[in-house]
Amino acid sequence: MDNHVVQIFVEYLGDLHCEITHGPSGQKFFTDAPLDNHGKAEYISPTDLLGTASASCIATIMGIIANNNNIDIKGLKITVNKEISNVPFRRIAKLTMDIVFPHQLNDKELQLMKNVVKTCPVTRSLSTELEMITNYSFAE
Repeated sequence: MDNHVVQIFVEYLGDLHCEITHGPSGQKFFTDAPLDNHGKAEYISPTDLLGTASASCIATIMGIIANNNNIDIKGLKITVNKEISNVPFRRIAKLTMDIVFPHQLNDKELQLMKNVVKTCPVTRSLSTELEMITNYSFAE
């Protein structure tokens, strides 16, 4: 098995805030608990990051597929709606993604892009209990 390891450092700062440092780049950002779970929503929440990771992974893999097939998707936009459930325990129950391509794609190109949603590393790692809805549209 050929695993690629990346280190990410998390420091708890108190007041439900964490400082996250990406090992390879040294880039930092902060997280906070969401409003509905004792936080102030001053920063992105860990559960928000899961939706963000899914959408940015999909966009990145779509970019790779687009580059390999001479398809222009620069300006692609994805809006993620994350729904939390407390039954039977607190978890992300549903992610709805509205994927808007900058211009019309033909059927073959669109199918290539749709296949990415099921095959990106993040979505492949999610529980089958998480409901994922994807909607596709075109800006033009």
